[in-house]
Amino acid sequence: MDLFVEHTPETAPAGSRRAMTAAADRLGYLPAAVARMAASPHTLDGFLRLSGLFEATTLDPLAREVVVMTVATRNGCEVCVALHTAKLGSLGADPALVAALRGRRTLPAPRLEALRLFTLDVLDHAGAVGDERVRAFLAHGYTMTNALEVVLGIGAHTLSTLANRLTGAPLDPPLTPHAWSA
Repeated sequence: MDLFVEHTPETAPAGSRRAMTAAADRLGYLPAAVARMAASPHTLDGFLRLSGLFEATTLDPLAREVVVMTVATRNGCEVCVALHTAKLGSLGADPALVAALRGRRTLPAPRLEALRLFTLDVLDHAGAVGDERVRAFLAHGYTMTNALEVVLGIGAHTLSTLANRLTGAPLDPPLTPHAWSA
């Protein structure tokens, strides 16, 4: 989409500059998705805060990535899938797990598959997941706290996926090895 500008810290609204600089320092480059989301300091700040809160949940890093990848593939966010494929690689995730997440297929690990299915249930039913589905999730060792943390992850990464698609954020060169197409 040509309507959204890729801001630099110099051209962005003042409220976005600090977050942009922090993202560039952390990653070694300024992601196009951040540069475009910077048009709205509140949206950029909201995503970064929600994402940070989700990263601090009791869900382990691999479980958090299952939630993110489930949201990203469901919403067709090519940037998010590439970015989180790279993150899964840095976590040492099983390539079969990564391929299943990218392909929206059954995961080879039953506990993570229960998490993926629960995430889809929450999305598909706008949170009105029946007791039977919640019990199925809990039966895999998850907690009621984890169920609400899934909601937090869905919220944070729905914001990101929709903003990236709305702004037409392109894939950054460091992520091209992990490209994915909806």
